[in-house]
Amino acid sequence: MTTYTMTLKEKSPVTHDVYRLVFDRPKGFTFESGQCTHWALDRDGWRDEDRPFTMTSQPEEDDRVEFVIKSYPDHDGVTKKIPGLEPGAQVIADEPDGAITDHGAGVFIAGGAGVTPYIPILRRRAKDGTLDGCTLIFSNKTEKDIILREEWEAMDGLRCVFTVTDQDDAAVETGKVDEGFLKRHLDDLDQPFYICGPRQMVDDIRDALKSIGVAEDRIVTENGW
Repeated sequence: MTTYTMTLKEKSPVTHDVYRLVFDRPKGFTFESGQCTHWALDRDGWRDEDRPFTMTSQPEEDDRVEFVIKSYPDHDGVTKKIPGLEPGAQVIADEPDGAITDHGAGVFIAGGAGVTPYIPILRRRAKDGTLDGCTLIFSNKTEKDIILREEWEAMDGLRCVFTVTDQDDAAVETGKVDEGFLKRHLDDLDQPFYICGPRQMVDDIRDALKSIGVAEDRIVTENGW
């Protein structure tokens, strides 16, 4: 398997626990919008601790690779180290892969950091003026956890449905994305449905979509985590 070494060029905060990381792009590192790569820190004790991260930059940007990564301080893994990374840090990346690519305008359902595959897809559609018919259903614990909220709300043609599960006084919907939630917000079941988030959420929403009449071949998912 081919591996690639990438050097961190820039890091900036996105939310209180989410960071934008920009690396130089290695020669031969090719991908489609929505795909991910497994990468690990190139330092002793961490080279075998790889995790999947989605490229949020566009495939044609030859000089850079961007990631938007949520840090989990309570997890003893790579994301715990993200806040402390500085320009010059290196990572070792595998060949990109992943099931979520642009299969057409549809409903993009995300839980937390599961929104990252949709960032390059929806940005490309926004740039091309092809967001009509696209809906983003985005679930988080609280409003402050909503990644890139202002950007989503500013996208002409994108319908946004935000919901939170741990904040009763939120100015958005509150509650899980379940069968009842989907019935309230969906009127066209014959379109692509993308799901990305924690494994149990992905499984539950896939089952809920099928139970309300969505054909299995219209559902695009990653495995979850």
